[in-house]
Amino acid sequence: MKLGSISILGASALLLAACATQPMGPTVQVLPGATKPFQVFQQDQAECMQYAQSQTAGQAQAANERAVGTAAIGVALGTVLGAAVGNHQGAGVGAGMGAIAGTSAGAGATGYQQHSIQAQYNNAFVQCMYSKGNQVPGAAR
Repeated sequence: MKLGSISILGASALLLAACATQPMGPTVQVLPGATKPFQVFQQDQAECMQYAQSQTAGQAQAANERAVGTAAIGVALGTVLGAAVGNHQGAGVGAGMGAIAGTSAGAGATGYQQHSIQAQYNNAFVQCMYSKGNQVPGAAR
């Protein structure tokens, strides 16, 4: 049972480290329009960051909940398979191995979701800034 406990603790740490978070800001470059004062650009930026935040609200939490569900399913399946193969000790080892496998799958999916959330945030931010007359490198009017 000791291996199962260690495995579950390790899997829990991996899952917590792989949590998706709401983007803190854009990761794309946007420049002020040619004749736009910098203070107006800053106002545009604040409004567009708020808009982008609203477009991605709740997605990080949803991704994390799916990852926790995947880990829980892994523990349950591992426990059932371990008990079927061995005795109560097999169930503990199975739960530990299921936790590792489930957490690994959940962490991988969460990493993918983090990229997806950031991309959606960036798209909303760029669209908003562009509509306000700011320059987006690589975009032509």
